[in-house]
Amino acid sequence: PLFQAKSCICHMCGAHLNRLHSCLYCVFFGCFTKKHIHEHAKTKRHNLAIDLLYGGIYCFMCQDYIYDKDMEQIAKEEQRKAWKLQAFTPTVVSHYQCTMTGIGEKYSTWEPTKRELELLRHNPKRRKITTNCTIGLRGLINLGNTCFMNCIVQALTHTPLLRDFFLSDRHKCEMQSPSSCLVCEMSTLFQEFYSGHRSPHIPYRLLHLVWTHARHLAGYEQQDAHEFLIAALDVLHRHCKGDDNGKKANNPNHCNCIIDQIFTGGLQSDVTCQVCHGVSTTIDPFWDISLDLPGSSTPFWPLSPGSDGSVVNGESHVSGTTTLTDCLLGFTRPEHLGSSAKIKCSGCHSYQESTKQLTMKKLPIVACFHLKRFEHSAKLRRKITTYVSFPLELDMTPFMASSKESRMNGQYQQPTDSLNNDNKYSLFAVVNHQGTLESGHYTSFIRQHKDQWFKCDDAIITKASIKDVLDSEGYLLFYHKQFLEYE
Repeated sequence: PLFQAKSCICHMCGAHLNRLHSCLYCVFFGCFTKKHIHEHAKTKRHNLAIDLLYGGIYCFMCQDYIYDKDMEQIAKEEQRKAWKLQAFTPTVVSHYQCTMTGIGEKYSTWEPTKRELELLRHNPKRRKITTNCTIGLRGLINLGNTCFMNCIVQALTHTPLLRDFFLSDRHKCEMQSPSSCLVCEMSTLFQEFYSGHRSPHIPYRLLHLVWTHARHLAGYEQQDAHEFLIAALDVLHRHCKGDDNGKKANNPNHCNCIIDQIFTGGLQSDVTCQVCHGVSTTIDPFWDISLDLPGSSTPFWPLSPGSDGSVVNGESHVSGTTTLTDCLLGFTRPEHLGSSAKIKCSGCHSYQESTKQLTMKKLPIVACFHLKRFEHSAKLRRKITTYVSFPLELDMTPFMASSKESRMNGQYQQPTDSLNNDNKYSLFAVVNHQGTLESGHYTSFIRQHKDQWFKCDDAIITKASIKDVLDSEGYLLFYHKQFLEYE
């Protein structure tokens, strides 16, 4: 018979932590840390139990966990179902992180207090979220060339897991002065956006805090939206841990704040000696990937001859149109460093020519791609307007470090068993720049619901078609991991 537990707490001490395990023979939960599950197994001779956090099966006869591929796959699928049922609160983000890093937090489930039950009874009407709902759509007043800030704010406020974090009130301020905390201001901003108010919001406090903590952006001159994004993520990262602690964490990958949980990935760099073929590998954290475009003064890596028939991410290389996949292939293609950039090989113990290749070691939950449209050099300052097509759905498997073996000369050969949903992304925001370097304007497209898009032009928000989005020039592209989204 199938039994369903009413609550997951230890049947002996009532705790919900301490590595709770469930007996696989009967409905019984027991702490592993306090050995309550051990006592149950001994007295009842029920020798198999499952770890409720990780899904591992423990055998009390072997006194060890059983590692079985089929069981691990079942546990992974059940865990994903549970995440979706819990509407992906930041608690779940921690669980996702702990499966990746072994570190995570566990929080008890929410149960309404008597006061909350009373309020719910007196307010029975609920605001339903429908496909035509405008909650979350709100214009932003331009405070004087601040469209660069407004378009990034629109992208951040429509980032699914970041929205869940702030709307579930997970931020606990550690700053000495909360009024100077950018994370607190972002929390207020999310409340403003999802309050149901339709009048444009005036982000003057946000602008003031940005000027205070990122002084290179201060002033009423037009700034670069990409530069603002990186500066905002940096300040948010520092303020999540308190300003002083954050400054010490020079490597954002060592931080488990919500910004790093969502935006930080790991970029692998392999430098191969051309003499002994020894490989030196380093892994660096990143918040975004900057991609060169055809027509720039930096070398753009064209597709190899004979690749006209290849299709990756549903993008075929026809009529000379450059695709996002082309740019990513160029980014991850081996580059010969040349005789003027010799490095000391640890194998040869001398300076040798080498090749360098970048791949993705760890993918972030949100992948942001920066198309390098602005060139600033001693000789020229210009904007590259080359059209780059980008897909609604993106599979990053070809660009993973684990896919290197299946790539020849930088060309990806699609394996027959490439069904890794963990590497698949959905587009949810696009930032565009119209005009020239000297006189330009930023706008953004954001996804409100699945396949429902809106154009945000400061205070004005209008309905947009998917064609409008995909036909736009594209400057910053925001993709979210598909299996961590929910509708």
